[in-house]
Amino acid sequence: MAEISAQLVKQLREKTGAGMMECKSALVEAKGDMGEAEVVLRKRGMASAAKKATRSTKQGLIGAQIAADGKTGVLIEVNCESDFVARTGEFQQMVAQLGQQVLAEAPASVAALKAAVYAADPSFTVEALLKSKIAKVGENMNIARFARHAAAGLLGSYVHPGAQLAVLVDLQCGQPETGAKEGFKDVVHDIAMQVAAADPKFLRREDVTAEFLAKERDIQRARALAEGKPEKIVDKVVEGRMSKYYEEVCLLDQPFIKDNAISIAQHVAAKAKELGDTLTVAAFIRFKVGENAAAEEAAAE
Repeated sequence: MAEISAQLVKQLREKTGAGMMECKSALVEAKGDMGEAEVVLRKRGMASAAKKATRSTKQGLIGAQIAADGKTGVLIEVNCESDFVARTGEFQQMVAQLGQQVLAEAPASVAALKAAVYAADPSFTVEALLKSKIAKVGENMNIARFARHAAAGLLGSYVHPGAQLAVLVDLQCGQPETGAKEGFKDVVHDIAMQVAAADPKFLRREDVTAEFLAKERDIQRARALAEGKPEKIVDKVVEGRMSKYYEEVCLLDQPFIKDNAISIAQHVAAKAKELGDTLTVAAFIRFKVGENAAAEEAAAE
């Protein structure tokens, strides 16, 4: 059997990321064979990960990636159990690398991403990578979701400090050269910050679903009747309040956070005039850590 030297342990640790004692134990079991010791560690990692797989993951990070040409972007949410782990450089690097992989490979689903070979280290699948990280840090981890968007225009992003909230915005311009102007980037950034702060549910009024509208009208009708409004004017009261509702849930109707005297639509129109072009907000995507889990818990109740 080969001598289990400190150098051998160090090499295995650097290769696998496992702890020093785990590496030494695996090398002893593998009689000093590095390849077999790595297999031992992976087997142990998977067993360890399985024990932790049911533990709640409500912390984590949102990663944002945009292709160099600004035409494709990704948001990805990766969860863990504690803010401490989420703040580590290793976790942040993993989130960034997973975002880059989604950008490059366009997997069809989270399951497809987990089954794929990990682009940053082809000796792992993404799922095996997660299990090895779980075994190493002692916390459950999970890829909650991702969105990959092919832009109609050009993409910009905003990542809130701490990376628990991130936004992609797709802004179209009439002339290709407008996208290279600094003023264009400022507009995209303003809109992304608006989405982050005001959490719109829809882009424009026409996008609001019938289900949302019916629910809100029922709420406002019941509220108006409870306030003692006469039946004959209730419908008019409801419609008046629905205008306010659009300002809350539709991005283009929302008051601009930097100047609430104007709407986002008015702000975009003013900036388009300054740039000498047309500007159209085509889409936005907003991810906040844990919001899907919270929604699922609420639905279960």
